[in-house]
Amino acid sequence: MIGKDLRSILESVKSGKMEVDKAIENILDPGYEDIEFARIDADRNERRGFPEVIFCEGKTEEQVVEIFKRLTENNSNVLGTRANDLIFEKVKAFFPDALYNKAGRTITIEREKPGSEGSILIISAGTSDLPVVEEAFESARIMGNKVSKLSDVGVAGIHRILYNIDLLDSARVIIVIAGMDGALPSVVAGLVKKPVIAVPTSVGYGANFGGLAPLLTMLNSCSGGVGVVNIDNGFGAAYLANLINKIN
Repeated sequence: MIGKDLRSILESVKSGKMEVDKAIENILDPGYEDIEFARIDADRNERRGFPEVIFCEGKTEEQVVEIFKRLTENNSNVLGTRANDLIFEKVKAFFPDALYNKAGRTITIEREKPGSEGSILIISAGTSDLPVVEEAFESARIMGNKVSKLSDVGVAGIHRILYNIDLLDSARVIIVIAGMDGALPSVVAGLVKKPVIAVPTSVGYGANFGGLAPLLTMLNSCSGGVGVVNIDNGFGAAYLANLINKIN
């Protein structure tokens, strides 16, 4: 029970808007639903502005479907990440309106059109980074943000970024996704006066070390205002961008 929620319940009882028995029920409510293999965070939307997101990888198809069932009972829009074709087929059988972004490996159920607040721009260094781009795009979009993409503008052809400065300037938050040497976020951050969220990818040759090389480059960025999320974590970047974008 979060402090402000408890205060709200007690004030409702004091004002006569809530019966004592109902108040006791609300206070004793743990805020999650225990379904044996998972504890569904029923209050996530209230606390964070978006329902619990299902990380599908490592779960059985049946577990993913059951969590989707529980989350859609109280939420119009639900997101699943790191899903494969088989998981999507099982979800689709129960939810005909479910959509699958195969490249981004996301499943979305959208029963209420998401808003389109602010502006998040997703920039990628190369075409090989597109799976992470698509995960970030779908995550940010269903959370209610206006999202656009600028792809294949890596530092090997720096003029490609310079010819799109207007697009960079129009965004409120920028997500930059890059593998190889991971230099692109530092370049972008040096050109704009807004938050840049860097996402290292596992794209690259041997010394890329599965994304560790670009991760270290991004952590050592000489441009200020760069935040870094984990390797291939398009969802995490989108979630952070969403929170920044909606600050009034």
